[in-house]
Amino acid sequence: MLLITGATGTIGRPLIDILVGEGVKVRAVTHDPPAANLPAGVEVVQGDLTRPEGLAPFLEGVTALFLHPRAVGLAAGELLTLARQRGVQRVVALSATNVDDPLDQQPSRYRGDRNKEVEDAAVASGLGWVSLRASFFAANTLDAWGAQVRAGDVVRYPYASFAEAPIHERDLAEAIACALGGDALVARRGRRLELTGPQSLTHQQLVAILGEVLGRPLRFQELPPQAATQGMLAQGLPGPFVQALMARYAREVGQAAPVTGEVERILGRPARTYAQWVADHADTFGN
Repeated sequence: MLLITGATGTIGRPLIDILVGEGVKVRAVTHDPPAANLPAGVEVVQGDLTRPEGLAPFLEGVTALFLHPRAVGLAAGELLTLARQRGVQRVVALSATNVDDPLDQQPSRYRGDRNKEVEDAAVASGLGWVSLRASFFAANTLDAWGAQVRAGDVVRYPYASFAEAPIHERDLAEAIACALGGDALVARRGRRLELTGPQSLTHQQLVAILGEVLGRPLRFQELPPQAATQGMLAQGLPGPFVQALMARYAREVGQAAPVTGEVERILGRPARTYAQWVADHADTFGN
Protein backbone atom coordinates (compact mmCIF):
# COMPACT_ATOMS: atom_id res chain seq x y z
CA MET A 1 0.00 0.00 0.00
CA LEU A 2 1.26 3.48 -0.92
CA LEU A 3 0.13 6.67 0.84
CA ILE A 4 -0.12 9.71 -1.42
CA THR A 5 -0.37 13.32 -0.26
CA GLY A 6 -1.36 16.11 -2.63
CA ALA A 7 -3.35 13.47 -4.50
CA THR A 8 -5.65 15.78 -6.46
CA GLY A 9 -3.05 18.31 -7.65
CA THR A 10 -0.93 18.85 -10.75
CA ILE A 11 1.47 16.04 -9.83
CA GLY A 12 -0.62 13.93 -7.48
CA ARG A 13 -3.44 13.20 -9.89
CA PRO A 14 -1.28 11.82 -12.74
CA LEU A 15 0.73 9.92 -10.13
CA ILE A 16 -2.48 8.28 -8.87
CA ASP A 17 -3.47 7.37 -12.43
CA ILE A 18 -0.07 5.77 -13.09
CA LEU A 19 -0.10 3.76 -9.89
CA VAL A 20 -3.65 2.55 -10.42
CA GLY A 21 -2.74 1.57 -13.97
CA GLU A 22 0.11 -0.52 -12.58
CA GLY A 23 -2.23 -2.31 -10.20
CA VAL A 24 -0.71 -0.74 -7.09
CA LYS A 25 -2.81 -0.31 -3.96
CA VAL A 26 -3.13 3.39 -3.22
CA ARG A 27 -4.42 5.32 -0.23
CA ALA A 28 -4.95 9.04 -0.88
CA VAL A 29 -5.28 11.65 1.86
CA THR A 30 -7.55 14.61 1.09
CA HIS A 31 -9.59 17.21 2.95
CA ASP A 32 -12.73 16.47 0.92
CA PRO A 33 -13.02 12.85 -0.29
CA PRO A 34 -16.34 13.30 -2.15
CA ALA A 35 -14.80 16.07 -4.27
CA ALA A 36 -11.55 14.22 -4.99
CA ASN A 37 -12.88 12.41 -8.07
CA LEU A 38 -10.14 9.80 -7.95
CA PRO A 39 -10.19 6.52 -9.90
CA ALA A 40 -12.09 3.49 -8.69
CA GLY A 41 -9.98 1.29 -6.47
CA VAL A 42 -8.21 4.17 -4.71
CA GLU A 43 -8.81 4.24 -0.96
CA VAL A 44 -9.64 7.88 -0.33
CA VAL A 45 -9.41 8.99 3.30
CA GLN A 46 -10.21 12.28 4.96
CA GLY A 47 -7.36 13.83 6.86
CA ASP A 48 -5.74 17.10 7.88
CA LEU A 49 -2.06 16.90 6.96
CA THR A 50 -1.27 19.80 9.27
CA ARG A 51 -2.25 17.50 12.16
CA PRO A 52 -0.37 14.27 11.47
CA GLU A 53 -1.45 12.61 14.72
CA GLY A 54 -4.88 12.12 13.17
CA LEU A 55 -3.36 10.26 10.23
CA ALA A 56 -1.81 7.47 12.31
CA PRO A 57 -4.50 4.89 11.44
CA PHE A 58 -3.98 5.54 7.73
CA LEU A 59 -0.30 4.58 7.97
CA GLU A 60 -1.09 1.00 8.89
CA GLY A 61 -0.06 -1.37 6.11
CA VAL A 62 1.70 1.37 4.15
CA THR A 63 5.13 0.51 2.71
CA ALA A 64 5.99 3.87 1.14
CA LEU A 65 4.63 7.38 1.06
CA PHE A 66 4.87 10.43 -1.17
CA LEU A 67 5.32 13.85 0.42
CA HIS A 68 4.05 16.88 -1.47
CA PRO A 69 5.68 20.06 -0.10
CA ARG A 70 2.55 22.19 -0.33
CA ALA A 71 0.20 19.57 1.06
CA VAL A 72 2.38 18.48 4.01
CA GLY A 73 4.47 21.55 4.68
CA LEU A 74 5.90 21.97 8.18
CA ALA A 75 4.17 18.81 9.44
CA ALA A 76 6.48 16.54 7.40
CA GLY A 77 8.78 15.63 10.29
CA GLU A 78 5.96 14.59 12.61
CA LEU A 79 4.25 12.62 9.85
CA LEU A 80 7.45 10.73 9.05
CA THR A 81 8.05 9.92 12.71
CA LEU A 82 4.61 8.32 12.85
CA ALA A 83 5.29 6.56 9.55
CA ARG A 84 8.48 4.97 10.83
CA GLN A 85 6.77 3.85 14.02
CA ARG A 86 4.15 2.07 11.93
CA GLY A 87 6.54 0.22 9.70
CA VAL A 88 6.65 2.44 6.61
CA GLN A 89 9.90 1.71 4.77
CA ARG A 90 10.35 4.41 2.13
CA VAL A 91 9.57 8.06 1.51
CA VAL A 92 9.74 10.06 -1.71
CA ALA A 93 9.82 13.82 -1.26
CA LEU A 94 9.00 16.30 -4.00
CA SER A 95 11.34 19.26 -3.88
CA ALA A 96 12.68 21.86 -6.33
CA THR A 97 15.93 22.57 -8.14
CA ASN A 98 16.22 25.93 -6.34
CA VAL A 99 15.77 24.44 -2.86
CA ASP A 100 19.28 25.46 -1.77
CA ASP A 101 18.75 29.11 -2.68
CA PRO A 102 18.08 31.56 0.17
CA LEU A 103 14.52 30.98 1.30
CA ASP A 104 13.38 34.51 0.46
CA GLN A 105 14.56 33.98 -3.13
CA GLN A 106 12.30 30.95 -3.71
CA PRO A 107 9.04 32.26 -5.21
CA SER A 108 7.05 29.07 -4.60
CA ARG A 109 7.44 29.47 -0.83
CA TYR A 110 5.03 32.38 -1.10
CA ARG A 111 2.47 30.03 -2.67
CA GLY A 112 2.77 27.55 0.21
CA ASP A 113 5.56 25.17 -0.85
CA ARG A 114 7.96 24.05 1.87
CA ASN A 115 10.49 22.23 -0.29
CA LYS A 116 13.44 22.56 2.06
CA GLU A 117 11.56 21.49 5.16
CA VAL A 118 10.02 18.46 3.44
CA GLU A 119 13.32 17.37 1.91
CA ASP A 120 15.16 17.82 5.21
CA ALA A 121 12.47 15.81 7.02
CA ALA A 122 12.82 12.95 4.53
CA VAL A 123 16.61 12.90 4.93
CA ALA A 124 16.31 12.84 8.73
CA SER A 125 13.45 10.33 8.84
CA GLY A 126 15.42 7.11 9.15
CA LEU A 127 13.45 5.73 6.19
CA GLY A 128 14.83 4.90 2.78
CA TRP A 129 14.48 8.24 1.03
CA VAL A 130 14.73 9.92 -2.34
CA SER A 131 14.22 13.63 -2.97
CA LEU A 132 13.14 14.57 -6.47
CA ARG A 133 14.07 18.17 -7.15
CA ALA A 134 11.89 19.33 -10.00
CA SER A 135 12.52 22.19 -12.40
CA PHE A 136 9.89 24.65 -13.59
CA PHE A 137 6.56 22.90 -14.26
CA ALA A 138 5.45 23.21 -17.89
CA ALA A 139 1.94 23.63 -16.47
CA ASN A 140 2.97 26.99 -15.03
CA THR A 141 2.85 28.47 -18.53
CA LEU A 142 -0.87 27.76 -18.60
CA ASP A 143 -1.32 29.73 -15.40
CA ALA A 144 0.83 32.59 -16.71
CA TRP A 145 -0.36 32.82 -20.30
CA GLY A 146 -3.50 30.74 -20.73
CA ALA A 147 -5.97 33.62 -20.44
CA GLN A 148 -3.99 35.74 -22.90
CA VAL A 149 -3.75 32.92 -25.44
CA ARG A 150 -7.48 32.24 -25.20
CA ALA A 151 -8.17 35.96 -25.69
CA GLY A 152 -5.85 36.70 -28.62
CA ASP A 153 -2.52 36.18 -30.32
CA VAL A 154 -0.23 38.35 -28.17
CA VAL A 155 1.41 37.13 -24.96
CA ARG A 156 2.61 40.04 -22.85
CA TYR A 157 5.19 39.11 -20.23
CA PRO A 158 8.53 40.36 -18.89
CA TYR A 159 12.07 39.18 -19.58
CA ALA A 160 11.88 37.64 -23.05
CA SER A 161 15.33 36.06 -22.68
CA PHE A 162 14.77 34.46 -19.27
CA ALA A 163 15.03 30.67 -19.65
CA GLU A 164 13.43 27.65 -17.99
CA ALA A 165 13.78 23.89 -18.56
CA PRO A 166 10.07 23.00 -18.28
CA ILE A 167 9.23 19.51 -17.09
CA HIS A 168 6.06 17.66 -18.07
CA GLU A 169 4.04 16.68 -14.99
CA ARG A 170 3.63 13.19 -16.41
CA ASP A 171 7.42 12.67 -16.45
CA LEU A 172 7.66 13.81 -12.86
CA ALA A 173 4.76 11.59 -11.82
CA GLU A 174 6.32 8.56 -13.54
CA ALA A 175 9.62 9.24 -11.77
CA ILE A 176 7.84 9.44 -8.41
CA ALA A 177 6.06 6.17 -9.15
CA CYS A 178 9.42 4.53 -9.87
CA ALA A 179 10.91 5.90 -6.67
CA LEU A 180 7.97 4.62 -4.62
CA GLY A 181 8.46 1.11 -6.01
CA GLY A 182 10.31 -1.57 -4.12
CA ASP A 183 13.46 -1.91 -6.21
CA ALA A 184 13.25 0.52 -9.11
CA LEU A 185 15.58 3.18 -7.67
CA VAL A 186 17.63 1.27 -5.12
CA ALA A 187 20.87 2.68 -6.50
CA ARG A 188 19.55 6.23 -6.11
CA ARG A 189 18.16 5.92 -2.58
CA GLY A 190 19.54 8.48 -0.21
CA ARG A 191 20.07 10.99 -3.02
CA ARG A 192 18.74 14.31 -4.17
CA LEU A 193 17.95 13.99 -7.86
CA GLU A 194 17.43 17.01 -10.11
CA LEU A 195 14.74 16.41 -12.74
CA THR A 196 14.34 18.87 -15.60
CA GLY A 197 12.82 19.04 -19.01
CA PRO A 198 15.07 18.27 -21.99
CA GLN A 199 15.58 21.85 -23.20
CA SER A 200 16.45 25.29 -21.90
CA LEU A 201 13.88 27.63 -23.47
CA THR A 202 13.41 31.36 -23.10
CA HIS A 203 10.03 32.92 -22.49
CA GLN A 204 10.01 34.05 -26.10
CA GLN A 205 10.88 30.55 -27.35
CA LEU A 206 8.18 29.00 -25.19
CA VAL A 207 5.54 31.27 -26.70
CA ALA A 208 6.83 30.47 -30.20
CA ILE A 209 6.45 26.73 -29.48
CA LEU A 210 2.96 27.35 -28.11
CA GLY A 211 1.96 29.05 -31.33
CA GLU A 212 3.53 26.39 -33.53
CA VAL A 213 1.83 23.49 -31.78
CA LEU A 214 -1.52 25.27 -31.47
CA GLY A 215 -1.38 26.47 -35.07
CA ARG A 216 -1.71 30.06 -33.94
CA PRO A 217 0.25 33.21 -34.94
CA LEU A 218 1.27 33.90 -31.35
CA ARG A 219 3.88 36.53 -30.65
CA PHE A 220 5.69 37.58 -27.50
CA GLN A 221 5.53 41.20 -26.43
CA GLU A 222 8.03 42.05 -23.70
CA LEU A 223 6.63 44.07 -20.83
CA PRO A 224 8.76 46.35 -18.67
CA PRO A 225 9.26 44.77 -15.22
CA GLN A 226 7.24 47.46 -13.43
CA ALA A 227 4.25 47.06 -15.74
CA ALA A 228 4.44 43.26 -15.43
CA THR A 229 4.56 43.53 -11.64
CA GLN A 230 1.49 45.75 -11.58
CA GLY A 231 -0.35 43.36 -13.87
CA MET A 232 0.42 40.33 -11.70
CA LEU A 233 -0.72 42.15 -8.58
CA ALA A 234 -3.92 43.23 -10.33
CA GLN A 235 -4.59 39.55 -11.11
CA GLY A 236 -4.53 38.83 -7.37
CA LEU A 237 -1.12 37.18 -7.08
CA PRO A 238 0.45 37.66 -3.63
CA GLY A 239 2.83 40.59 -3.44
CA PRO A 240 5.76 38.66 -1.87
CA PHE A 241 5.44 35.97 -4.57
CA VAL A 242 5.50 38.53 -7.37
CA GLN A 243 8.47 40.32 -5.80
CA ALA A 244 10.48 37.10 -5.46
CA LEU A 245 9.56 35.97 -8.99
CA MET A 246 10.56 39.24 -10.60
CA ALA A 247 13.80 39.32 -8.60
CA ARG A 248 14.61 35.81 -9.87
CA TYR A 249 13.97 36.89 -13.45
CA ALA A 250 16.27 39.90 -13.01
CA ARG A 251 19.08 37.82 -11.48
CA GLU A 252 19.06 35.06 -14.06
CA VAL A 253 17.94 36.72 -17.28
CA GLY A 254 20.08 35.73 -20.26
CA GLN A 255 21.35 32.53 -18.61
CA ALA A 256 20.57 29.07 -19.91
CA ALA A 257 18.49 26.97 -17.54
CA PRO A 258 20.30 23.86 -16.22
CA VAL A 259 19.27 20.66 -18.00
CA THR A 260 19.93 17.23 -16.51
CA GLY A 261 19.42 13.78 -17.98
CA GLU A 262 17.90 12.40 -14.79
CA VAL A 263 14.43 11.81 -16.24
CA GLU A 264 15.90 9.67 -19.00
CA ARG A 265 18.11 7.78 -16.55
CA ILE A 266 15.14 6.98 -14.33
CA LEU A 267 12.54 6.24 -17.00
CA GLY A 268 14.77 4.77 -19.69
CA ARG A 269 13.50 7.18 -22.35
CA PRO A 270 13.94 10.86 -23.19
CA ALA A 271 12.02 13.44 -21.20
CA ARG A 272 8.95 14.83 -22.92
CA THR A 273 9.48 18.16 -24.67
CA TYR A 274 7.55 21.35 -24.05
CA ALA A 275 5.95 20.88 -27.48
CA GLN A 276 4.63 17.50 -26.31
CA TRP A 277 3.24 19.14 -23.18
CA VAL A 278 1.43 21.76 -25.26
CA ALA A 279 -0.03 19.08 -27.53
CA ASP A 280 -1.27 17.19 -24.47
CA HIS A 281 -2.98 20.33 -23.13
CA ALA A 282 -4.06 22.11 -26.31
CA ASP A 283 -7.70 22.17 -25.23
CA THR A 284 -6.87 24.19 -22.12
CA PHE A 285 -5.58 26.98 -24.36
CA GLY A 286 -8.91 27.11 -26.18
CA ASN A 287 -7.90 24.90 -29.13
